Amino acid sequence: MTNHVVAEQRSQIESALRPLADAAQAVPMRAYMLDQFAFLGIRATPRRQALRGLPQLKTWSASDLLSLAEALWELPEREFQYAAVDLLAKHQRQLGMDSLPRLLQLVQHHAWWDTVDGLAGVVGDILLRARTDQGDVQRSMDVCLRDANVWIRRVAMLHQLGWKAQTDETRLLHYALALAPETEFFIRKSIGWALRDYARTRPEVVRAILSKHAEALSGLTRREAGKHLG
Repeated sequence: MTNHVVAEQRSQIESALRPLADAAQAVPMRAYMLDQFAFLGIRATPRRQALRGLPQLKTWSASDLLSLAEALWELPEREFQYAAVDLLAKHQRQLGMDSLPRLLQLVQHHAWWDTVDGLAGVVGDILLRARTDQGDVQRSMDVCLRDANVWIRRVAMLHQLGWKAQTDETRLLHYALALAPETEFFIRKSIGWALRDYARTRPEVVRAILSKHAEALSGLTRREAGKHLG
């Protein structure tokens, strides 16, 4: 597919969203993200509704989908990055293990929890699907766990969200304890979130982790992990 087609698709997305801009709504949205990003002022539901009528991307290759996401990522307003995450999530079955390097590049670009967590979900979907016939694909996350970039480490911690009984419990505990010494809020929060999610499947395991490793885990992590344990 040519760069022209990708550019045309990006232009269609811009044309669908820019008329919906609400300057008054953009102010609190920008403030919520600590004034780090520009916003059009479009909430999630109308944003997604506006893009429903666009041409389907089911025939696009992984490379072309990633090129479109990267093109949207370069636009200044945050809604375009959200649109990119949505399209990658919708078409994650067209992505494979060879898509991970480009996805992890997006993780680090205009990085904050909102886009990072969405991309972590895409990464997790790819890995869970690939795991059935490609061996220990989670070794890629073992590498990410040691990355210098805090957002890459957060992706490693969160990539098993929603895996339920398919969660690699040994890795979950290893990742939690490996990251536990960090003082970064977004890392401590991610550990707690990952444990809380697994507690819906194996509450007794998470209770045991919180009890045995109480001194190693931060108060924030323990509170987050124990929210639904009673």
